[in-house]
Amino acid sequence: MSKDQSESTDNVSIDQKLIEEGTAQLTSEIEVLEAWLRELDASDENDAEVMATRKSYNDMLRSRKEMLSTLNEQAKLQAVAAE
Repeated sequence: MSKDQSESTDNVSIDQKLIEEGTAQLTSEIEVLEAWLRELDASDENDAEVMATRKSYNDMLRSRKEMLSTLNEQAKLQAVAAE
């Protein structure tokens, strides 16, 4: 195997590992945010603080889902590039 091929293989395996770790992290964060939102929805409180918290959690959740989607697309591209 040439040096270039070895470096390419190393980069793909490192990239794949980072994608897997990122996916696991984002999935975990999404689960936590969804649980927090369920707790807020279950409470009877609708004061300004709760509403601001709900908006903040929803924004974070949307952001994490977008990042996860982008990461999944990158994983697909990596898989195609590795073939």
